[in-house]
Amino acid sequence: MGKLATIDLALDEMLVNLAAIVLRLSKPEVTRTPEARRALLQSVHQYAVCAARSTDPRVHELSSQLEQTLKPNLRIVAIDGVKVT
Repeated sequence: MGKLATIDLALDEMLVNLAAIVLRLSKPEVTRTPEARRALLQSVHQYAVCAARSTDPRVHELSSQLEQTLKPNLRIVAIDGVKVT
């Protein structure tokens, strides 16, 4: 294995570990404030930039999971005009 392949593998492992950290920080109880949401948005964006160059499928899957954390959670509040509790 050449030096570049070794570096590439190490970077992929670092990206996997970084994604795990960002996923933990994306929990609603951590991102309650607007500042925390903005920080999460920036972290996910920066991760996506780095992940785009990776060939590791784990990195791309984690990038997709991180993108999902930015989408608002939708909930059903009414069905046919009847409030759901």
